Amino acid sequence: MNEYENKYYKEGYKVIAGTDEAGRGPLVGPVVAACVVLPKGYTNPEINDSKKLTEKKREKLYDVIMKDALAVEVCEISAKEIDEINILEASRKAMKTAYEKVNKRLKVDVLLTDAMKIPLDIPVEDIIKGDAKSITIAAASIIAKVTRDRILLELDKKYPEYEFAKHKGYPTKKHLEIIEKYGILNEYRRTYKPVKNIIDKGINKTPRE
Repeated sequence: MNEYENKYYKEGYKVIAGTDEAGRGPLVGPVVAACVVLPKGYTNPEINDSKKLTEKKREKLYDVIMKDALAVEVCEISAKEIDEINILEASRKAMKTAYEKVNKRLKVDVLLTDAMKIPLDIPVEDIIKGDAKSITIAAASIIAKVTRDRILLELDKKYPEYEFAKHKGYPTKKHLEIIEKYGILNEYRRTYKPVKNIIDKGINKTPRE
């Protein structure tokens, strides 16, 4: 998990950041990106791709990363903006913005991304399955995932009938049945096909506040 970081350290680079996003597939809520800088030589065998970890483990590692990292920043792109610019560009924007926030605090020399090309004036390496190959990207994936899940838990408190705490916005069979019954909230991504199909049926109720 330190192979890419060590490569750049050997080349003389000092500050290596990693960025990743969470929430491309869900029908509701923002896409969230995180950017993380870990200390040189930092290791933690528990840090891995957030999708391979249990929710309990992610929550634990979130606290560890927030304590141990030299810098952590996040960026959220709303469902409305996702509809305006598409999910790929929203993910790219979120990752770039999270990086820029870190860079204001700590001058970054290299950015590692999870298969996302981001045009910058520093070296950027987009690594396929980077969250399973780079500890820095993996740390960012955990921060992004926990942050987004917490947003969905808050949404669940506001609209308990939608059961966001269970499906986290993903298009499960039960989730689709729920929105067929209750309609589309403002937080839904209206360009996503399952949501668009329901809107086209006229099931687009005004959400309660």
